[in-house]
Amino acid sequence: MIKILIVEDETIVALDTKSTLKKLGYEVTDIVTNYEDTMKSILDNKPDIILMDIFLKNSINGIEISKKINEKDSIPIIFVSAYCDDETVANAVETEPAGYLVKPFNRNDLKTTINLVAYKLQKNLKEKIIINRQKLSSNYYYSFEEHLKIYYETQEISITKNERLFLEVLIKAKGTTVPFESIEHYIWGNNSISDSTLRTLLYRLRSKFNHQLIETSPSLGCRLNFEDD
Repeated sequence: MIKILIVEDETIVALDTKSTLKKLGYEVTDIVTNYEDTMKSILDNKPDIILMDIFLKNSINGIEISKKINEKDSIPIIFVSAYCDDETVANAVETEPAGYLVKPFNRNDLKTTINLVAYKLQKNLKEKIIINRQKLSSNYYYSFEEHLKIYYETQEISITKNERLFLEVLIKAKGTTVPFESIEHYIWGNNSISDSTLRTLLYRLRSKFNHQLIETSPSLGCRLNFEDD
């Protein structure tokens, strides 16, 4: 789900915008009214898109906040303002915003702008996945970013920490059989586990992938059945 941060000091506008975004299927991470809270919320919640009011009371303006954000992140920012004079727009354009909404805007204006930005965001993400990923088997791919991620085509598959560790040790083995003892140690370290724990983990993984992806040799171990392009 796309996460959106609202930077707006008009309470009614902020709450109405939040309500509309939630109805459109987006997650609103926070509503903030100044520079300090904006930067903290970005750090804490990692929004995908920011709706930024330009003129904020008791804070540097939204354009200056956007410049600060752009120095550290590449989050799409949509400016919101009751002003559309040449000077304001020119200053806003210098920050290369993803959009510009003029107050008062209606639900359709917000929907169109947000949906366009979200579409571009998801398209760029898919392109990044395609560039960085490596083929696993059939339509399954993987990439190592902050940690191992598994995809079916371009859709990320949700896996637990132990499932990820299981796949990691098999991927690193590059198709050779990994003994059960080595798999257990990689996942649980020196902690003792019951006989059924590894079997249950393997069963869960196979239910999420093609059953032929993970091959098991009785009394020996497991291996990944890689496919060449």
